Amino acid sequence: MPELPEVETVRAGLLPAMEGHVIVQAEVNRADLRWPFPPNMAQRLRGARVLALRRRSKYILADLDRGETLLIHLGMSGRMLVSGKILGSYVHDHPAPQKHDHVVLHMDSGARVTFNDARRFGAMDLLATHAAEAHPLLAGLGPEPLGNRFDGPYLAAKLAGRKTPIKSALLDQRIVAGLGNIYVCEVLHRARIAPDRMAGDVPDAPSLVPIIRDVLSEAIAAGGSSLRDYRQADGELGYFQHAFAVYGREGEPCLTPHCGAQIMRIVQSGRSSFYCPRCQS
Repeated sequence: MPELPEVETVRAGLLPAMEGHVIVQAEVNRADLRWPFPPNMAQRLRGARVLALRRRSKYILADLDRGETLLIHLGMSGRMLVSGKILGSYVHDHPAPQKHDHVVLHMDSGARVTFNDARRFGAMDLLATHAAEAHPLLAGLGPEPLGNRFDGPYLAAKLAGRKTPIKSALLDQRIVAGLGNIYVCEVLHRARIAPDRMAGDVPDAPSLVPIIRDVLSEAIAAGGSSLRDYRQADGELGYFQHAFAVYGREGEPCLTPHCGAQIMRIVQSGRSSFYCPRCQS
């Protein structure tokens, strides 16, 4: 499932096509994805201007001039693709409609924004902008890891005394929003902390904050990580997977100079954790 860097990269790719522009026509080609679409979604979107395009955790939020916000969740295989709009120095022609093009937005800029989702684990909803934070998918989320509310004292207080593995704690969206399995593995390797170490026993918890920010920022700059279905809004792959130190590298040598150990994998709460047994303790 796309994590924060992938969602942020998609949001950035959608900005020139959507923010400040009017949805001239909206096509909703089925009744639901993971959940039913809101009533009359196509009519409610038609003619609306996108005032702002923002991200909360792993969700994209398009604030409309009608007091509603379009919430977009990519799920496991969802893609938001832009065509007919100049992105940088490239012009992307409108492709032929595809089987899994479930929602298509025609913008007054001439762009076409298509939500394609083969597995239909994604979602779209319309909610009152003033009450967006109370939506069931957003309520209870912790601070953004790249925001000012997420700092050393905050994280230290949240981890203090916790009898749960540090990997699980960092994946808890109530503690910090948007972190996922890939990037937590990479963060813990840089921090030299084993994923099964108890969160309350982590020394110098505040030092994790700049590491988290560095890993996420580098991943965003690389366009995210493309492992299966993820694509940027222009259809291109992300490239951060080429910089993985541990994720997906079971049995391969640790990249830390003079280490020589092999990357190991354990399963925690049904998810694979990759780590170096020599570098991380």
